[in-house]
Amino acid sequence: MSTPLSPARILVVDDDPTVAEVVTGYLHRAGHTVAHAADGPAALDRAARERPDLVVLDLMLPGVDGLEVCRQLHAERPVPVIMLTARGDEDDRIAGLELGADDYVTKPFSPRELVLRVESVLRRSRATAPAEQRRAVLHGAGIRLDPETRLATRDGAELTLTLREFDLLAHFLAHPGKAHGREQLMRDVWGWDFGDLSTVTVHVRRLRAKIEDDPAAPRLIRTVWGVGYRFDVPAEGDPR
Repeated sequence: MSTPLSPARILVVDDDPTVAEVVTGYLHRAGHTVAHAADGPAALDRAARERPDLVVLDLMLPGVDGLEVCRQLHAERPVPVIMLTARGDEDDRIAGLELGADDYVTKPFSPRELVLRVESVLRRSRATAPAEQRRAVLHGAGIRLDPETRLATRDGAELTLTLREFDLLAHFLAHPGKAHGREQLMRDVWGWDFGDLSTVTVHVRRLRAKIEDDPAAPRLIRTVWGVGYRFDVPAEGDPR
């Protein structure tokens, strides 16, 4: 049984008053403190003042669109973001994931599903692994990752990672040389038994851009055709 989730500060950004009312109501009933912003500038202002634990962000906003809001939010600090997108807007979903969003929910959506997605992301962001696991510092390929402090470095330089990128890298470092299917990664890293597998593909691509010498010819996160991905730790003395 999972540990009960403590209340969080959540910012809901949506210009549709009906959607905002429903989402806010369900999150309130789940025990969270919820603020609402109806456009991009208001969202950025509230996020700067109130520093929410998570943002539920509609992509279609007046003034400043959701993609730009996501970009500016992550320029300030790595706050978890769940995007609300219209069904079929795959390009926007991919763009949002590329900017560091942690998850997305397509409209029309089940409010209960959204609450479950919110709580899944919050659990990950709070590093709710057992204490002995949180203390285990992971090493490999010049990378040092501390799950307890959520700090990752490569060759001594700090890596700027989103929540999901950090968890994905931790999973790879904890299982070097093992091939992982995308469905398995979605279960083990995201904690989902369902979802769009392109989410995994996008996060692998983003992570490669941050840890590979040449992301177009990766030496660490290898593609295993017909399976998924494998994290290879070069032998000592082997140039990366």
